Amino acid sequence: MLREQPFLNALIVNIMIGAIWHYIVFFLCTSINISAFNPERKMYQPHKWENGGKFYNNVLKINRWKDSLPQYIGKDGFSKDHIDDTSIEYLDEFIMETCRGEWNHTMNCMVSVLYLIMNDLWVGILFSFVVILGNMPFALIQRYNRFRLQKLRKTLLRKAERERRKSLAE
Repeated sequence: MLREQPFLNALIVNIMIGAIWHYIVFFLCTSINISAFNPERKMYQPHKWENGGKFYNNVLKINRWKDSLPQYIGKDGFSKDHIDDTSIEYLDEFIMETCRGEWNHTMNCMVSVLYLIMNDLWVGILFSFVVILGNMPFALIQRYNRFRLQKLRKTLLRKAERERRKSLAE
């Protein structure tokens, strides 16, 4: 494939492949109905090592750097910068948006497999590293935010249930 190509040709082809891959993933991500990004899917479920989201603060210190990265505001203008509403419906939408963002960045990392197959090992590793470095922090932020949003959602549901019981008792 690209193993026999001069470095400059391989570089250009790899950049083009990455750009096309990212465009296709972005197109799919923004075209697929938000309901397809169900937080109950296995891919979005917490892992034991994440320790309820504490891994992101304690190990990665995500709070120190997450706000310095840019965010994409979707076609409907859904900003993930701050919570605009505390309704369950809004939080559900926000949680699904974190799944969409995680899916997008995770799928972008998959081009690494293609880079490793098509290139000499060191070139494949270099391009894979760049792609993963450019996408993984964003996927991790989505997971971190989802833990926080789900915790807030549970708290609000418990509070609403207490208020409902209180009003029934009166």
